[in-house]
Amino acid sequence: MPTLHETIIPSKRVRRITVLISGSGSNLQALLDSASTPSLPNCAISYVISSRSNAYGLTRAKTHIPSIPTKVCALKTFQNRNPGSTREDYDCEVARLILESKPDLVVLAGWMHILSDKFLRILNGEIEPPSEPALPPPALGSASTSTPSESQNQSQPQKNQSQGTELPDLKDLKISAENSEQESPKPKSEAPAQAQAKPSDNVEAAADSTQDSKPDTSPAPKKLPEPPMHQSFPIPIINLHPALPGQFDGANAIGRAYEAFGKGEITHTGVMVHRVVAEVDRGEPLVVRQVEIREGDKLEDLESRIHEVSATNNLNGQETSLDL
Repeated sequence: MPTLHETIIPSKRVRRITVLISGSGSNLQALLDSASTPSLPNCAISYVISSRSNAYGLTRAKTHIPSIPTKVCALKTFQNRNPGSTREDYDCEVARLILESKPDLVVLAGWMHILSDKFLRILNGEIEPPSEPALPPPALGSASTSTPSESQNQSQPQKNQSQGTELPDLKDLKISAENSEQESPKPKSEAPAQAQAKPSDNVEAAADSTQDSKPDTSPAPKKLPEPPMHQSFPIPIINLHPALPGQFDGANAIGRAYEAFGKGEITHTGVMVHRVVAEVDRGEPLVVRQVEIREGDKLEDLESRIHEVSATNNLNGQETSLDL
């Protein structure tokens, strides 16, 4: 029991953020860099789901210290494994994977698929998520079905189905939950960003470990608290879109704004963070910023200016959605 002069200050629970990506993950990186800093306090990236096995954002997550659990869920691969499945079935599977991480927030960071109404209803807690789909056993000698590398044949994301533009990232987290996508545990002395070792490397590493018996004195990464026992609903979902509310919904928003400026139809464009609803890019705006378009601008100039604004805009949107 505390004495009369002692004060107990309860620690804030770290908010868990699941990020959906399809590409390079530049916005994911901004989130990773900002997690648990004054820019995004008491937050941690707990899970990254990609619609493409070759998305560089997966590498960003895996090589982060500590490593962030990842999962690849490609549309074509899912449908090949589940004959007769629909696009809505795929969305339900993505929702099921999200719920595994028990997030406080879902961020679309360049997720190149439009999410169905059923997906939103699952994350709102209105309907039950599906049970894990039955997958056919892997062929003899094939890689594990849970590794991203086995999805080499998956299709590229549909360019006309964009519900997100790349978002920012978080920092210094540790994930304790198991993930079927991750590689088997590595020795503490091995760098998290190291590529998978060759068989000969494993032999050398084993020999080195027997010769050097000194204990590892390097500080352990900060641990991410265990997920809550029960999932709270609804789970907020936010998206960063490079346009002002009501303008240039969907894909290629920056290019269309650039063309409209050239025709004299607009004088500026913008960036917004909005809640995700069934209508593409029509959810409630949380943060809106105008971005000027200058005479003589090339498309690349406008893209660079928008990306500079996007990182700060996205962080502000997450703070608002989590009520930080």
